[in-house]
Amino acid sequence: MTPATRLAALLTGLSGRPLPFHLTAWDGSTAGPADGPSVVLRNRRALRRLLWQPGELGLAEAYLSGDLEVVGELAPALSQVRAALAGLGPLRPGLRDWPGLLATAARLGALGPRPAPVGGRARVHGTLHSRARDRAVISHHYDLSNEFYALLLGPAMAYSCGYWTPKSDSLQSAQEAKFDLICRKLALHPGSRLLDVGCGWGALAVHAARHYGAQVTAVTLSQRQHAFATAAVDSAGLGDLVTVRLRDYREIADGPYDAISCVEMGEHVGDQQYPAFARRLHGLLHPQGRLLVQQMSRGSAAPGGGAFIETYIAPDMSMRPVGETVALLETAGLEVRNVEALREHYARTIDAWYENLRERRPDFTALVGEVTVRLWQLYLAGSSLAFSERRMGVDQILAVRPTAAGASGASATPADWYQGQGQP
Repeated sequence: MTPATRLAALLTGLSGRPLPFHLTAWDGSTAGPADGPSVVLRNRRALRRLLWQPGELGLAEAYLSGDLEVVGELAPALSQVRAALAGLGPLRPGLRDWPGLLATAARLGALGPRPAPVGGRARVHGTLHSRARDRAVISHHYDLSNEFYALLLGPAMAYSCGYWTPKSDSLQSAQEAKFDLICRKLALHPGSRLLDVGCGWGALAVHAARHYGAQVTAVTLSQRQHAFATAAVDSAGLGDLVTVRLRDYREIADGPYDAISCVEMGEHVGDQQYPAFARRLHGLLHPQGRLLVQQMSRGSAAPGGGAFIETYIAPDMSMRPVGETVALLETAGLEVRNVEALREHYARTIDAWYENLRERRPDFTALVGEVTVRLWQLYLAGSSLAFSERRMGVDQILAVRPTAAGASGASATPADWYQGQGQP
């Protein structure tokens, strides 16, 4: 038997299903359907990585290192393999499988010491969701390189779901439509005090000040985001309207605000900490003040996250079905007025980021290296599928802090929010 046919037999035995991809081994031998996604094992080390680390993380590291290659577009290949193995759950060998696995690996010459780890793993320590640990987690992902994110995200510098209307002809216009929709939902006007929690590179804060005259306090834990946002505010001539702070949300105490925005930051708060987070947002609002939370969710039957995300992208991130987040906000004393699902918008946004990465790959590689580029290819391709296949969602949740008498002050209707945009 050739290496490829041996591996095909082994994988078929583990899954109980035919090999769902075309496999090429390091010696050129092949197995599996010719019309399936094409996977190439460049060397025996790819198999050794999987022996030492079976499952998602071993596969990811084999890909990141270049020991395993997927020929052609990554996202369709991942989707086809996932569909072929639907219902099986994680393919992890049990105790009775290991003798056969090791015997096959020995015949293929793949046994040996654990391969050197691939760079890029998050290194975080300390108590879960302590301020120091949260700062380290945010720094790991968001302090990668402002130049990298400028290439990836384009001029909008918004690392969150865009809003694709009939008038959106680019990623930039979709992000601007999102900023405008948030400002409308929050009923911003000249003089409104807006707190932007997790402000990223400052794009929403600049938009709210420039187009709505809002007085904005923008908060981030990322040093590089803080530097970029501060420079962006100065460049726009909005220093009298926007203040950017390098601060943990738990340190904000200068309310009350007329409005609060929290765009894809709540995922980093943690399940145990979210009730206190919601209470703090409530406490920072004026009575009848509005809160806009844009936050990723997971399907009710989907786990969210995973070993690859936890290890390389966003350690400690937690997601829940959107209904549970709504309940947490209402338990904190807020009244949820509207929930808008943007799931399909996120798949399209991520696809636009992926296209930027693909088109300017040499520039990205020069900035951060080949391993990091491959990491982001895998991350973006997998994320797009998670949203398009409904394993993950993202929602805009609009809430208000009612008065003691129960008045919300919420007179705007959806027609007001979408004025001039056209609904998608």
